[in-house]
Amino acid sequence: MSSTEAFLASFAAILIGAAAGMGLRRALPAEWLEGGAKEAIRLGAGLLSTLAALVIGLMIASAKNTFDNQNSNIRQLGTNAALADQMLTKYGPEAKAARTLLREIIPSATARIWRENNAGKGREPSFVVSEMAERFFRAVEGLNPANAEQTSLKSRIIQITTDMGRTRLLVFTQADDAIPLPFFIVLVFWLVVIFASFSLFAEPGLLVMISTLVFALSVSSALFLIVDLSHPFQGLMQISNHHLQMVLPKVE
Repeated sequence: MSSTEAFLASFAAILIGAAAGMGLRRALPAEWLEGGAKEAIRLGAGLLSTLAALVIGLMIASAKNTFDNQNSNIRQLGTNAALADQMLTKYGPEAKAARTLLREIIPSATARIWRENNAGKGREPSFVVSEMAERFFRAVEGLNPANAEQTSLKSRIIQITTDMGRTRLLVFTQADDAIPLPFFIVLVFWLVVIFASFSLFAEPGLLVMISTLVFALSVSSALFLIVDLSHPFQGLMQISNHHLQMVLPKVE
């Protein structure tokens, strides 16, 4: 479910709930909305409002955690790529082929991460290492150290490239939706009931209708931001890939 779909669905559902409350107010006898019934409905709506506020807080924390984890993975991938390039540069001219391959796989891996994370649930991401990445790993493994310093550098380069592969896999394994659809549906149902209870006791008028519209828009906007945050590679607040594209200088 995209953030736009979440916004439109919740906004429409909340307005339908508010309209249903206004319709019930006209249809029910006036004495039904007085005394104990009125107090019971208000207490129930207050309880649901508290639960909805708690759930929205949990959803915000979950979505922000998902976004931060993926953003950290992408930054770690770029950091490791820059560090591997520095180690290869320090290794010597023998590592020039590996440095060239590294500059080819980073843009390719970046495009693949964004493409496969945006593919949706109908298409599972591929965990198979690309042919270009295999060539890079073979180029690193094929380095023949001529002294102790190069031996140490090769060991560190292998460790860094291994970390890069692990980070890439983390990006895919952490790509599940942070907000399960049943969770979202239940929350929207609660909001529908809450807004229906509000309009059930409010005298219909221009101010009431405008206020209901503004409140519905505000709540739906919050759900839009939550769902948008839970999809870090698409939408309004998606992670930038600019630093991954620009992290490596040209090979001299």
